[in-house]
Amino acid sequence: MASIKSLLSGFLLLAGAAQALKFDLEATSSYHGNQRRCIRNFVNRDTLVVVTATLDGYKGDGMNVNMHISDSHGNEYGKAKDIAGEQRIVFTSHHDAAFDVCFENHLTGSKYVENPRRHVELDIDIGADAKDWSAIQATEKLKPLETDLRRIEEMVGEVVSEMDYLRAREQKLRDTNESTNNRVKWFGMATTFLLIVLWGWQIMYLRAYFRSKHLI
Repeated sequence: MASIKSLLSGFLLLAGAAQALKFDLEATSSYHGNQRRCIRNFVNRDTLVVVTATLDGYKGDGMNVNMHISDSHGNEYGKAKDIAGEQRIVFTSHHDAAFDVCFENHLTGSKYVENPRRHVELDIDIGADAKDWSAIQATEKLKPLETDLRRIEEMVGEVVSEMDYLRAREQKLRDTNESTNNRVKWFGMATTFLLIVLWGWQIMYLRAYFRSKHLI
């Protein structure tokens, strides 16, 4: 039993490795337009996503940071303006698509800023990692080992779903490739046939022309 627990703990430690991204967000004035810093990730359809951004600074420090989340299909999942401290946005994806978490940092001009930048720590949890397993354990009265097994089951299911998606996408690309090859083949055959017909017509036309001129 102890070996199973240690094995599960090791698996969860590797699977739930920190995805936090840390970077500095430079502030720009309105004269330079909107300069966005975006982080892209991929998510399957109907998947829970929790985006947590932690910023230093405070409201009214001369900088205004906005956060915007949208996917490649044009779906918007959240907008937060003038954020500071911790900001969390939770959403469920509508498509198998990439989504962008974008930040903008503008100087408000209300005060002088010696170091015009905000430090951002971004954490994106997707699928099983986005769920509150402590709350699930308490609600369903699960044992710790049962909770770990439940979480691993969902994570394995997500991997299988992603593999199925990649397999379907590969099949679609293969079908598109075969369809394109068939179209190219038929186009080549049609072009060759037209060239043969044109060549025959030219021969007949020239022969009739030379005969009318009594050259042959």
